[in-house]
Amino acid sequence: MAKVGLEQVRKVYPEGSHVAVAGATFDIADGERIVLVGPSGCGKSTLLRMIAGLESITSGTLRIGERVVNEVAPKERDIAMVFQSYALYPHMTVAENMAFALQLRKLPRSEIEARVREAAAILELGALLERKPAQLSGGQRQRVALGRALVRQPQVFLLDEPLSNLDAKLRAGMRAEIARIHARTGTTMIYVTHDQVEAMTLGQRIVVMRDGVVQQIDTPMALYRNPANLFVATFLGSPAMNTVEGMLVIDDGPALVLADGQRVRLDGARLPAGLPRHVVAGIRPEHLAVVADGQAMLSATVDTVEPVGNEVFVNLRIGALSLVARLPPEQAPVEGGSLGLSLRAADVLFFDPASGERLAA
Repeated sequence: MAKVGLEQVRKVYPEGSHVAVAGATFDIADGERIVLVGPSGCGKSTLLRMIAGLESITSGTLRIGERVVNEVAPKERDIAMVFQSYALYPHMTVAENMAFALQLRKLPRSEIEARVREAAAILELGALLERKPAQLSGGQRQRVALGRALVRQPQVFLLDEPLSNLDAKLRAGMRAEIARIHARTGTTMIYVTHDQVEAMTLGQRIVVMRDGVVQQIDTPMALYRNPANLFVATFLGSPAMNTVEGMLVIDDGPALVLADGQRVRLDGARLPAGLPRHVVAGIRPEHLAVVADGQAMLSATVDTVEPVGNEVFVNLRIGALSLVARLPPEQAPVEGGSLGLSLRAADVLFFDPASGERLAA
């Protein structure tokens, strides 16, 4: 096990035409499970590949343990990587696939067999060791790919979107599997995904990236409740945070005045300084609730209703605005009808519309 440290790690290619990673600086604790997340092209996989040694570092310092590894070959970094594709040898059995890297290192046969048996027990692959990849399901193949990394007993595990090829049910199962493996091994783990649900459920901490720049690093719920900017706020959460632009005023009580003149009361909101001012208000779908018309802070038209079992997502329209509310199924409204809503004003977040930065209360 080892800690990983990045100091102004930068990747530019080719010839300065594209900055893939712009000065990433953060530390990953020994034994920590951290997730790099962001949209396609944000630089998360490039950053992981630099840690692995598969991409050169343009500038900055990368440490694994106490050693600077900028110029160290991948095989000398004591890391193991799991890719999106299983990359299993089709002519080899599960046991042979898992043992192959150890054979290349010329470890004693008894040690190889012991490591394979131990990894197979952790991953519940004992009954599949003599099968070949074609005889396995997608989830089983991914577990073999994890096992192949596990037997190496590396200082750091690197996982690059390993669940992307699995269906939703298998992904949920494998997320729990990966968390269980980490708990048993205690090995430092760096996991890359574009899926914010994976990030929220797997990360002890999350690094949110956009356009090669680290936006915020924190625990999942801290990011959800206290995003640093509008990008982080809207990227994390499903359905995404509602954003409403308007003028924040405090005459006759705090309110957000929308473009059409409608006033949304915000009694109890944590207001930023310097009012009145133009803001973007961020409202989580679960912070909207159905109320009687006389108590309504918002009056909306129901566009569509999406039942998902234990809750319903209600797409609403307020003039030119679109909002989503998360409601219990017994409150599912009729499409095309009207709905009176209140909102938990204390949980509304405010952002600068020009910079996207969060406005402190």
